Amino acid sequence: MKTALVTGASRGIGAQIVRKLAGLGWRVAFTYLASEEAAKGLAKETGALAIRCDARNEQEIAAATETVLHAFRHVDALVHNAGTAWTGLLQDMPTETWDDLFSLHVKGAFLHTRALLPSMISRQQGSILYITSMWGEVGASMEVGYSACKAALMGMMKGLAKEVGPSGIRVNCVSPGVIDTDMMKGYSPEDKQALVEETPLGRLGKAEDVAQAVSFLLSDDAAFITGQTLSVNGGMVI
Repeated sequence: MKTALVTGASRGIGAQIVRKLAGLGWRVAFTYLASEEAAKGLAKETGALAIRCDARNEQEIAAATETVLHAFRHVDALVHNAGTAWTGLLQDMPTETWDDLFSLHVKGAFLHTRALLPSMISRQQGSILYITSMWGEVGASMEVGYSACKAALMGMMKGLAKEVGPSGIRVNCVSPGVIDTDMMKGYSPEDKQALVEETPLGRLGKAEDVAQAVSFLLSDDAAFITGQTLSVNGGMVI
């Protein structure tokens, strides 16, 4: 049975990835930080193992990795989804906010990856996947820090794919566009409609759209795909 660890997965895209993989017969563990009730509900719904872990904290990541490896014996796939955003002018962005974004998105990916790589390398197989964003591809005004974090993950993915490919490990990114999740609660119906009109496929994305892309890249059907970013944006960025 294949096994996966999904970070930051109590809600939204992460939760849908857990549901998708569990539905395909994977054994899944996922981390969460603040949304304990949502995490418990998802664990009950899917049978997944929920672990409280701050993706910025090296000690907590080490403990979470030990828990997962003890429960599953090995991890076939890591999906780093944990992240948050900050909106505003760069000139108004506090230094600690910039540092926190990079700590969660980029350092978190590094720490989780480093923790699981030895077991993947020893088995000569594995798949690592980072959830990025179309803003990492083209940049977003008022989200400069977020754009920089997601671009950094894409660069990290490319270098790591070359490094661990000889060990049978694949590394890729999934880059969502505008996905209709809780993060869009602050958008007015008019704002959402404007985004729909900007999207060639004429609708907002769903968390399931991203989960489908993730499940494909983790599957044997993608066995010869590594070092790539799969964009799931309805054509908004081409």
